[in-house]
Amino acid sequence: MVDAVVSVFLGNLLKALSEESRILVEFRDQFEKLQSELLLMQGFLKDADRLKRKQQVLRTIMVNLRELIFEAEDILADCQLQSRDNDPFSAGWFMCIYPKKLPFQYQTGKRLKEINEKIIEIKKNIGPYLGVSILNQPDQNDLFPRWSSPVYDHTQVVGLEGDKRKIKDWVFNADEGILGIGVVGMGGLGKTTIAHEVFNDREVEVHFERRMWVSVSQTFTEEQIMRSMLRNLGDASSGDDRGELLRKINQYLIGKRYLIVMDDVWSEDVAWWQRILEGLPKGNGSTVIITSRNEKVVRKMGVKEDKIHWPKCLSGSDSWLLFRKIAFAASGGECTFHELENIGKEIVVKCKGLPLAIKVVGGMMLCKPPRYHEWKRISDHFRNELAENDDSESGLRATLQLSYDELPSYLKSCFLCFSIFPEDCVIGKDQLVRWWIGEGFVPLRGGRSTTEAGEDCFSGLTNRCLIEVVDKTYNGTIYNCTIHDMVRDLVLKVAEDDAFYNENGSSCRHLGIQNDLGPKHLIANQKLRALLSTNKTAEVNKIASSMAKKVHESRYLRVLDVSRSIFEASLSGILNQIGSLQHLTYLSLSNTHPLIQLPPSLEKISHLQILDVSYCQNLKMLPSYIVTFKKLKVLDVSHCGSLECLPKGLGRLSNLEVLLGFRPARCSQLEGCRIGELRNLTKLRTLGLQITQADEIGDNEVNALINLQELQYLSMSCFDSHGSDLITKVDKLFPPQQLHELCLKFYPGKMSPMWLNPISLPFLKFLSISSGDIAEMNQRFWGDVNTVWKIEALMLESLSYLGVEWLMVQRVMPSLRVVNVSWCPELGSFPVDDFGFRGGVWKKEEHRS
Repeated sequence: MVDAVVSVFLGNLLKALSEESRILVEFRDQFEKLQSELLLMQGFLKDADRLKRKQQVLRTIMVNLRELIFEAEDILADCQLQSRDNDPFSAGWFMCIYPKKLPFQYQTGKRLKEINEKIIEIKKNIGPYLGVSILNQPDQNDLFPRWSSPVYDHTQVVGLEGDKRKIKDWVFNADEGILGIGVVGMGGLGKTTIAHEVFNDREVEVHFERRMWVSVSQTFTEEQIMRSMLRNLGDASSGDDRGELLRKINQYLIGKRYLIVMDDVWSEDVAWWQRILEGLPKGNGSTVIITSRNEKVVRKMGVKEDKIHWPKCLSGSDSWLLFRKIAFAASGGECTFHELENIGKEIVVKCKGLPLAIKVVGGMMLCKPPRYHEWKRISDHFRNELAENDDSESGLRATLQLSYDELPSYLKSCFLCFSIFPEDCVIGKDQLVRWWIGEGFVPLRGGRSTTEAGEDCFSGLTNRCLIEVVDKTYNGTIYNCTIHDMVRDLVLKVAEDDAFYNENGSSCRHLGIQNDLGPKHLIANQKLRALLSTNKTAEVNKIASSMAKKVHESRYLRVLDVSRSIFEASLSGILNQIGSLQHLTYLSLSNTHPLIQLPPSLEKISHLQILDVSYCQNLKMLPSYIVTFKKLKVLDVSHCGSLECLPKGLGRLSNLEVLLGFRPARCSQLEGCRIGELRNLTKLRTLGLQITQADEIGDNEVNALINLQELQYLSMSCFDSHGSDLITKVDKLFPPQQLHELCLKFYPGKMSPMWLNPISLPFLKFLSISSGDIAEMNQRFWGDVNTVWKIEALMLESLSYLGVEWLMVQRVMPSLRVVNVSWCPELGSFPVDDFGFRGGVWKKEEHRS
């Protein structure tokens, strides 16, 4: 991924040369020469990255180039540290009279000159292998993505209706024992999708009193399987032994009809399953569905031959339909470019009916401009790759490799980040996007904010079907994801080849924190750029003190995420050394215990862009030095129950784009940040606000939000509020007009806020109201003859007193396409037949073409 490495470095260098040129006075000529050479090479680096798989000499050349670029990036970072704004001897001839700077100045200049000479030599050597001019320009598609947001429904399924019906018939005709059903086939055939379709079917949900979905990785343990089953049953047991875990499962299931899905079982040693099966209650027509690539596995797990289902590849018509739904999603799945139809059908034929291959290729074509020559180039490239990979599974791997090759360079770096996560791991979007921002993978252009650009990168991978959606909000926003195991195989291979990550943790630049991570993985690893918590959902890491202390020796570390971790030694003692990581840009201490305060040494990390201390229930205060972090873009202090307010002066953080968990200071909290300071945060896109007392909003502060013109998302919570006068203050706290999404929680008034109306919020698309005492909507909420809401998705949850009529909602929200309602007993005439009932939620989804 040398093209990705070069792309990231050039972005950082361009920013340094333009915004902080003062720090590069001594080395500006060398850096500009390096920039010029790399810009000339950038046009053919993508081809070189692809061809190096077949040319060992070219591979060696590209490895050398990659290492030179990383070294140049480290030098650039050191230059930035050497020239702090508060150092009067930071640049120019002042270095000559400041002796401590002389060794750095000499060595840096000498090494930059050597790097430039080696890159010029590489440029000469690389041309003959490519057969192209090195003056090619970069692909403009890399610079401007065609789609920067999801444009199709990821839940759509094509051609599996018969498979689903067959398995449902088996399920509903189960006898009094435990029915075993097997779904067997090669990777990418849709086994998991079929199981999901059955598992989430409305009739199946009603039929079973308990349902459990367990993803069985290749490195599972029996305890992990049972804990996963218990989590499905609402029990987060962690410290019990196997016998106790199995007894708990039995107690939850006894007398109940239950469904268990064991997804993607590999091992033929199924002794673990026999022990679990013996402990499960029998009877009531309970069912176990097992998906596997190996027929022997499901047979050993007790599935009879007549209950093994072998999914078939999609038919030609279904293959073309699935491809159209994705590749032409912007036009409702219809191919409006007739010159592309024949090429598209040629591409689909090469996918041989494999759903995963069709989805990935369809996603790739969705992101390509609809031009004949571009589609023809992809088709020819596809044909050449498949010529060497004739069988279906090899063809699928070639398809995935093609999709990776065609990624824009900046997305290659983002995509390889999935390599550090364990198999079947559910990965949070926020963690990914913040990592990408922290390490500089996110390209900034067109005036877009950093966090918005990061979300664009996530959408870029989603639209290409390289990410599988796990969880979405009521309005369709993805917040948890995973990747298919075949996609993961590709990611691991590329990541190891390019020293991005390898599973033994040696000499790579990125590591995931798991319980087996020890000091040996960190010793002398000066290359390390990112160290992140990668534990699975509901699990915590136990980090040895010896390992934690080694982290501070990785001086070029940019990203440190130790969320959901327990430390053997004192957490404060470990954090006291964190100031040595002066290149750090992203720090997450989320859900670490017992974090009571941030260490003084953190003040030294002047380049910090993202700080996440969410879910730290014992955190009592943030230090005042936080307000000096001028580059801070994300500050997340949500769900910190002991935190009373944030430090005074927070309004100085003019680059802040995301602020979650903001609690305004009361009049008596003189050193706390008042809500009025938010007026200065003009780049704020996302705000999570918690208000509990009336004196948290002064009479002259009710306009604190109205002029935040970049604000898109506002969450306002009045949990544990006191005093009826708070309602009056909140009613005057008008959000900005251009607000895109509003979440109102625990509002204490009987009537909705005055500003919650289509005139005050004319651009609002998503509205969520949950908990609280609201019994009726203010008359202004209903608009008038000429004014209606533009709301597309509405969620009402746990509103015991709210009584509104569906016809009124329908009239004032004509654009409404998603309704999610739960535990609102006073709602009137909501259309049960149209919406359907699932899990206590009335929900209707109408996806526009």
